Amino acid sequence: MALLGLNAESWRGRKVLVTGHTGFKGAWLSLWLQRLGAKVYGFSLPPPTIPSMFDVARVEIGLTHEVGDIRNLGELTRAIQQAQPEVIFHLAAQSLVREGYKDPIGTVTSNVIGTMHVLEAVRACGSVRAIVVITSDKCYQNQEWLWPYREHDSLGGRDPYSASKACAEILTVAWRDSFLSGRVAVATARAGNVIGGGDWAQDRLIPDALRAWQKNESLSVRNPVAVRPWQHVLEPLAGYLILAESLLQGRNSGAWNFGPDASDMLTVAGLLECLASAWGEGARWHAESGHHPHEAGLLKLDSSQARSELGWKPRYGVQKSLAATVDWHRAWLAGEDMHKFTLVQIDQYMATTS
Repeated sequence: MALLGLNAESWRGRKVLVTGHTGFKGAWLSLWLQRLGAKVYGFSLPPPTIPSMFDVARVEIGLTHEVGDIRNLGELTRAIQQAQPEVIFHLAAQSLVREGYKDPIGTVTSNVIGTMHVLEAVRACGSVRAIVVITSDKCYQNQEWLWPYREHDSLGGRDPYSASKACAEILTVAWRDSFLSGRVAVATARAGNVIGGGDWAQDRLIPDALRAWQKNESLSVRNPVAVRPWQHVLEPLAGYLILAESLLQGRNSGAWNFGPDASDMLTVAGLLECLASAWGEGARWHAESGHHPHEAGLLKLDSSQARSELGWKPRYGVQKSLAATVDWHRAWLAGEDMHKFTLVQIDQYMATTS
């Protein structure tokens, strides 16, 4: 199987550790790595939702699963030393803007101190050759302008979550240049708003919509005119895998955007209309009144660097992404084997040429 610049054979038998493997993106990545033949180790808190992608798709059956907290440096260091991985994907984080307002200290501790702990644990482990630190498109100092953000644009954040991700970017560069340069290849990755089957997070648009429509209820929407870079979860994960391969070859450290084509940067309302079409009867929504904490109104990513230097590009448009998401959710509702179903979706994505 081949996709873009991804060399499946390079992962066969390779030891890989994923922090946050019980989360939505981490579970998808862990299954993909298993499909590629990697020896996968996971270190994470328990799944963040019930149900969860990790449990429903039975991700645990193909990896070494350890429950732990990246805020505990000793526990994390021991787990990494025991696994002796060559590659680490660091995804463990508090990942929601609204939760950042509710628990700012917990958000900063997880996303900033937790990232520093991962980097310190990597520093102490001689087997690690490459690490990809996953942050967010919200790490940029958002000017609410029309132009997509590029990797050299200023970092910042008006809310605790966004600020924590900007801090994680800065810390990663500092640890790379101070302690890891010459031994461990380090990169950060910034993706857009990911969608896909198996996401049951609260205060996230697609899961909220599917929950409401499953019960034949109308979805209440905070900001229907906000523009986001929507993409299927497999899109940025492909980028992370290709980037890690490049790091192992001694190339392309630094920061990387993995965002959708400009045509897929839709308003919330536009995305919901597409999702409603894919869902069918009973799909409806309404704008919610009242005051809400600040969230970015306009956010776009420029992925030219990943396209030109890594050979990565989006393969699924928003319509196909939403259709795959609805297919996954309906298969789960029908009681299908979601481990097999998810692997089929991964295989289909890898076989996609455009």
